[in-house]
Amino acid sequence: MDAFLRHKLGKVGLWVLAFLYLGALFADFLAPYAFSSAKDGYVYAAPSRIRLVHEGRFVGPFVYGMSKSRNPETFRLEYREDASTPYNLALFARGEEYRFLGLVKTDRHLFGLADPEAPAAVYLFGGDQFGRDLFSRLLAGGRVSLTAGIVGTFLSVVIGALIGALSGYYGGWTDVAIQRLIEVLRSFPRIPLWLALAVIIPPTWPSTYLYFGIVIVLSFIGWMGVARVVRGMTLSLREKEFVLAAKAAGRRPLRIILKHIIPNTSGYLIVVATLSVPGMILGESTISFLGLGIKEPMTSWGLLLKQAQSIDAIRSHPWLMIPGLFIMLAVLSFNFVGDAARDAIDPYGTVEKLEA
Repeated sequence: MDAFLRHKLGKVGLWVLAFLYLGALFADFLAPYAFSSAKDGYVYAAPSRIRLVHEGRFVGPFVYGMSKSRNPETFRLEYREDASTPYNLALFARGEEYRFLGLVKTDRHLFGLADPEAPAAVYLFGGDQFGRDLFSRLLAGGRVSLTAGIVGTFLSVVIGALIGALSGYYGGWTDVAIQRLIEVLRSFPRIPLWLALAVIIPPTWPSTYLYFGIVIVLSFIGWMGVARVVRGMTLSLREKEFVLAAKAAGRRPLRIILKHIIPNTSGYLIVVATLSVPGMILGESTISFLGLGIKEPMTSWGLLLKQAQSIDAIRSHPWLMIPGLFIMLAVLSFNFVGDAARDAIDPYGTVEKLEA
């Protein structure tokens, strides 16, 4: 633990991840609007400017209403603030009803307009193509992107550890068959293989089924590297005294693998799991960005980033790139935490040597 705490970037990454996951957990409360709520007058609206002074008088935090018009030359919608009336903001404001942590029904949000019926909106990160609040959708999308990384990594590590241990313990034709299968699967380019597997998922499935389908697709690709390393560690562990003693006591092979061999690879599994989460997050984002992953009305960071596919969209609405910044932030933080965990658990670089 001391070695982990001495890693400054690891501590920074841990704090950042804590904020991201807390934001995803309390998304309904932190977001001023439901992630599917849209306002007709805020299609591609720029981020709201929060002000304190109106006509030379301090009135507290507020926003102005917006008036829109179409540019006669570019035919794009343009928004201008209507500075005639300020609309005050409030903490713990009333808004759309939701269930806090899925349990308690409430309509209180961390912040919002003091008058929820006011003809204005507070869009911290601007609006999307349907007039929905990008900040609220980012918080909701974090639930999918961040949990897909964790769940997908967990499944891939479990599958890889079990298959690798079986391969190393039994040896012979079992080992040969498993290793040849791994080599064939690893020979395919990762992104085309992701896309090929994602196409298998029926687009008519409900959002929850699609989510689990994407997680399974990511897990199917991620287990092979873990299996190769665990297989090598098992070849060494199966000759240790405690494994030979378990065999002599008549323990079944599967029990020996689960009770003796896999627990002795836990240090490597913890490190590789931490370092694998960023790849899972990027995988989900890539699949959703290309339109084969999470579908509306569900959202994820990759799906939100899909709106910024063209240079014209980025030039006209640069705030659509904000989901990409969150993806980058999460990936970097997991990498920092993974490096710190590797230094703490494996100070002699054994994991790097095994992976090489």
